[in-house]
Amino acid sequence: MLLVVAKTGNIGSSLVLDLLLDERADRKDIDVRVVSSGAKMSPAEADYVSKRVLELGPDLVLYATPNASAPGPRKVIEALRGRRAIVVSDGPAVKAKDFIEERGLGYILVKADAMIGARREFLDPTEMAVFNADILKVLAGTGVVRLMQVEIGKTLSGLKEGKVYLPRIIVSAEKAVEHAEYQDQKARENAMKAYKMAEEVGKLNVRGCFIEKDPDVYIRTVAEAHERLRQAAALVEEARLIEQQKDTLLRTPHSPDGRILRKTRLLEKPS
Repeated sequence: MLLVVAKTGNIGSSLVLDLLLDERADRKDIDVRVVSSGAKMSPAEADYVSKRVLELGPDLVLYATPNASAPGPRKVIEALRGRRAIVVSDGPAVKAKDFIEERGLGYILVKADAMIGARREFLDPTEMAVFNADILKVLAGTGVVRLMQVEIGKTLSGLKEGKVYLPRIIVSAEKAVEHAEYQDQKARENAMKAYKMAEEVGKLNVRGCFIEKDPDVYIRTVAEAHERLRQAAALVEEARLIEQQKDTLLRTPHSPDGRILRKTRLLEKPS
C-alpha cells in the first residue's frame, strides 16, 4: 500500500507523521512518500501539494497542517474529497470539522499541538527548533503519538480487509493520556497537566502573534508561551522516567506485517 504524507506549513505532528508507522524501516506492507510545501501554507502552496499527491495515486493520504480552516488547507481538503484521507491538525482546525466531514475525510485534531510564537523579534531558527523539540516531546509523552499510531493503524488494517475506517477525533487531554497507559498515578497526572499546559501555550501564542500590537507585550507573551511549553516537556519527561524506574513503560513497536506489538518490561520481547 502507498501512504502519502502531505504537509503544508508545520505543526508538531508533522515532524513524525511519515515515520511513526514504520519506526524501524522494516514494514513490508506499506511504502511512504512525503509531499511538503515547507513552512508556507498559502493557496498556491496548497495547489502544488494537492497536484503532487494526486499524481502519486496513494491508497491513503495523511494531510498535516496548522489550522485546517485556513484558505490553503481548505483547498487541499477539497482536492482530497472522497478519497481515503485523514487530516491531522491543531486546535483552531476544530472550526473546519464539519467541512472535513462533508468531504468524506477523517481527522485527528490535537488541541495541544500548539502554534509557535512566530514574532520576528523572538523567533529565530534555533528557537524554532527548540520549540518543535518540546512540542514533539509533549505529543509523545502525553499519548498523542500512540493515539495516531493506533487510529491510522486501524485505517490501514481496514484497507487490507476492504473496509473503510477513517478516524474523526478531537483529542482531549483525557483521550491522549488514555493512550499513554501510564501505570503510576503521578505519571498520569504529569501527562494530563502537560497536555493542558500545551493547549494554553497555543492560546498565548495566538494572542501574541495576532492580537497584541505593542512589541513589549507581544514579545513577552510569546516568550512566556515558549517557557510554559518547556515546563510541559519537563513534566512528560518526568512521567516517562517514573515508568522506566518501575519497569512499567509501555512500548508498542510494529511488526514487519504492520501489527502493533506490546511490551512493558524493558528486557522482554514484544508480542
